[in-house]
Amino acid sequence: MELAEYHALQKLPAPRGALYGKPGAAGLEEAYRLLADIAEGDGPALDLSAGVGLVSLALASRGAEVLALEERRASCRALASTAAACAKMRARCLLPWELEERGFATAALVPGAERGNLWVRQQLQAAAHALEEGGVLWLAGSRKAGFDRYLGWARELLGEGGVVARRREFRVAALTKLRPAARPEAGFATIEARLRGRRLRFFVLPGVFSADGVDPASRLLLERLPEEVAGLEVLDLGAGYGALSLPLALEGARVTLLEQSLAAVASARESFARAGVAAGIHHSDVDEALPEGSFFDIVVSNPPFHVGGRVVLHVTEAFVAAAHAHLRPGGRFYLVANPFLKYERWMQDRFGNVRELHSGRYKVLMSTKP
Repeated sequence: MELAEYHALQKLPAPRGALYGKPGAAGLEEAYRLLADIAEGDGPALDLSAGVGLVSLALASRGAEVLALEERRASCRALASTAAACAKMRARCLLPWELEERGFATAALVPGAERGNLWVRQQLQAAAHALEEGGVLWLAGSRKAGFDRYLGWARELLGEGGVVARRREFRVAALTKLRPAARPEAGFATIEARLRGRRLRFFVLPGVFSADGVDPASRLLLERLPEEVAGLEVLDLGAGYGALSLPLALEGARVTLLEQSLAAVASARESFARAGVAAGIHHSDVDEALPEGSFFDIVVSNPPFHVGGRVVLHVTEAFVAAAHAHLRPGGRFYLVANPFLKYERWMQDRFGNVRELHSGRYKVLMSTKP
């Protein structure tokens, strides 16, 4: 896959209007499809987990004026195009607890179960706070991914309601707000870790990957990087809260972080600011945020392979292409992955070489740009 092909938006079949998507964007999973079929409301509506805009578009087709929220950059890009083609939709790239608007008659939510309970609680609190009294929350998810638990939390926040639709393990519930709800407030959790001989602290918001401690795969990759990085230009693709790049920056590397989760970007900025280290930290769909002509000596990545709970390999394929495009001749690309993910073929195709530096629970791969 070429980077231009990855970044291109595609118009998807949608009987209710113009829906746009792209590789790496969430919002077309089965829970979204069931919610789009069921949810309704004719007043102001809030879609708190919009993805590419499928549910928002369905609500708009039924008469609602919809504000669609999303924080993942790939989905934000697709959602913006979906909203631009629908007069009844607005799209904002925003974290749930950052929402200021209130008084919605309807809210829709597919909880981000794969992002942890704290993230889901923030989503539910934001929905409860934003709804007017008597407003309805449409909640969708899989019983295999905690839906029954989330429905219980929603009842505690809102009041009454229950399941109104079923499709295999997926459920949709409708709940009515009967009492006031406090505004959500998300704070930074602190992670301490010893990496490359330094004791470091990271500051992490809800919903960020590996929020309970530095991922073992990232630790392993750091151990396999060169000992001397001072003065080198380093690019971290899928940087998360900066577990790979902050240690290198403290050793004198000039680091750039690209990350599609807005919560992770905010976490990385907080972590670097508290450490007193400068870095370029960008909310980016792969290399979208890089200025033309950006080149690096080293590219590192612990790439994601799940989008909305599904195994999706397009993102890593685009990471490999971006690493090749932005490395200087002689520059090196380091990637860590689970053994069953056969990324070697993409690295070999792009670089003409690939070495396995470590094998075991995780593997560390390296390619050099000729």
